[in-house]
Amino acid sequence: MRKSVRKLLSWFHETKRDLPWRRTDDIYHIWVSEVMLQQTRVETVVAYYQRFLQRFPTVGELAAAPLQAVLKIWEGLGYYARARNLHRAAQMVMTEHDGHIPKEPDVFRRLPGVGDYICAAVMSIAVGYPLPVVDGNVLRVYARWTGLGDDIGAGGTRAAVGRALAAVIPADRPGDFNEAMMELGALVCTPRQPRCEVCPLAVDCYACIHDRVDELPVRRRKPAVPVYDVAVAVIVRAGRLYIQQRRPEGHLGGLWEFPGGKVRDGEEPMAAVVRECREEIGAEVSVLEQLAEVRHMYSHFGIRLRVYVCRLSASPPVPSQPHCWIRMAELVNYPFPAANHKFFGALKQWWADHPALVQADP
Repeated sequence: MRKSVRKLLSWFHETKRDLPWRRTDDIYHIWVSEVMLQQTRVETVVAYYQRFLQRFPTVGELAAAPLQAVLKIWEGLGYYARARNLHRAAQMVMTEHDGHIPKEPDVFRRLPGVGDYICAAVMSIAVGYPLPVVDGNVLRVYARWTGLGDDIGAGGTRAAVGRALAAVIPADRPGDFNEAMMELGALVCTPRQPRCEVCPLAVDCYACIHDRVDELPVRRRKPAVPVYDVAVAVIVRAGRLYIQQRRPEGHLGGLWEFPGGKVRDGEEPMAAVVRECREEIGAEVSVLEQLAEVRHMYSHFGIRLRVYVCRLSASPPVPSQPHCWIRMAELVNYPFPAANHKFFGALKQWWADHPALVQADP
């Protein structure tokens, strides 16, 4: 296996992609990149990484920034807990570590959002600790390379692979080894139609030798992803629209949204949005018209989102969470979930086409 490792490192040295986080040894920059790369494609991350570091070039500037500014820069990248944890971790670096990011794995591991993957990636690439990264790409490469027949989705399998890689990761190039394994999985040893003809491990690969590339890795079938019907209200009043902020923790925590929620079984979406406004923000609304219907998928579920333009029928909302009435031009100042952005174009067009309704103050 060590001979194969040398081939892998040689391949990586000759063919690795020129990515911005590979041009630096700044631990903060590398940390930001690895947080962004979790569950997100490299092609998507590059632009976000560059914008983020332009806005927050140091850990101190990130720590001092309001969370809303961090979420706004992160808007569209998804998995917003990553941004909240990175912000909290930066603040801990400033208050508990004198502004220096810990370079000891056990200390760095205690920062918010730093799990096994982030710790191994940052400590190996930026500091040089021989800690193997085990992500989906690495598990796939390892399973085909060695003929591993265990379910790679099982926690015990992940731990076993980590121990096996710890025995072969080169002490002098741990970061290159980890990046090479991930790069190989991303570009060559792909889930479908892997490019075995250019793989540096092909001559030693169990799956390639035994013609089992399509059978490995083994992963138990995932259950079908549920799709929920959701209805939301864009409440318009006197040239402004109502928005509210989600709770700090949990799904999409800290982002802004329009009031609404799940449609109950047997309930019409239009009736659901009226009910949700009454229950959620204590407001009676009447529906003017349906604005849009969009679909959006998250990691474990999807939504079919119906959007209604509404006006108040009685007194103003009395929600328990932070809220405000904003002009259309101010919409860009607030971080919203990606699903909302899918109907913003329709909302802006409706706003322009219905000046009398926009300015009405019922």
